[in-house]
Amino acid sequence: MRVGLLGTGPWARLAHGPALAAHPDVEFTGVWGRRPEAAAEVADLFGTRAYPDPDALIADVDAVAIALPPALQAPLAARAARAGRHLLLDKPLAATVEHAREVVAAVEAAGVRSVVFFTLRFDAAGAEWIGRQAAAGGWYTGRADWYGAVFGGDDSPFTDSPWRREKGGLWDVGPHALSVLLPVLGDVTAIAAARGPGDTVHLTLRHDSGASSTSALTLTAPPAGAGVAVEFRGAQGVATYPDDLAGPATAAFARAIDALVSDGPHPCDARFGLRVTEILATAESLLP
Repeated sequence: MRVGLLGTGPWARLAHGPALAAHPDVEFTGVWGRRPEAAAEVADLFGTRAYPDPDALIADVDAVAIALPPALQAPLAARAARAGRHLLLDKPLAATVEHAREVVAAVEAAGVRSVVFFTLRFDAAGAEWIGRQAAAGGWYTGRADWYGAVFGGDDSPFTDSPWRREKGGLWDVGPHALSVLLPVLGDVTAIAAARGPGDTVHLTLRHDSGASSTSALTLTAPPAGAGVAVEFRGAQGVATYPDDLAGPATAAFARAIDALVSDGPHPCDARFGLRVTEILATAESLLP
């Protein structure tokens, strides 16, 4: 499959580029970025070609991988789908529900495949753990807390990310929490949201299984307090996501590429990305 990359930022260099360049079933055709010099740099890094505009790249490939802020990702994804290109997207799918729906409509009209990369859903060990909890069932409550320190330390590649500063933890790490909670507890039927310190958002969710869940989501946690905690409680006891279970992001992204090049649909497709966007937007509308 000929795949082009739209985007040249840290995530494109850390995950998309290495995985695309190494995948045996992919021809990494080229890169486009908003800054031509960055596109040339990433192309040189992975031994491919820089393109002057996105439409030229879309015309030369079978699929596009997109590593751009959500407000830019959605219109380009819809454009590529309308051109008959498969989509390998990042979370969140879009910055608005309207734009997410446009992506889904374009995918369905064109009959192309779509995969939205949620790290734990494509990490081999993480996906296996989530699958076991979903199969077990009978959960009473769950929690999925993401305490990021993106803007509080010196080692984050996303410190200068404008969209993360604007949208905060709800939109950046909220999709990770939902990607674990929804397959285990079911779709969300009721939402409550409250602000905490910094960009912190607290969610309380009701699921169609009857279970409830909570999430604490932030990018501005003190570095010493950063971390992820996922837990389910039910009739069979307590299931806690093990520390350091997940492997490298490039390995997880390679599994997302596997899903894209396969013939069948994946649960983390554009429609699932739309549902996550709907929940995030509703939660945001409830915040004071």
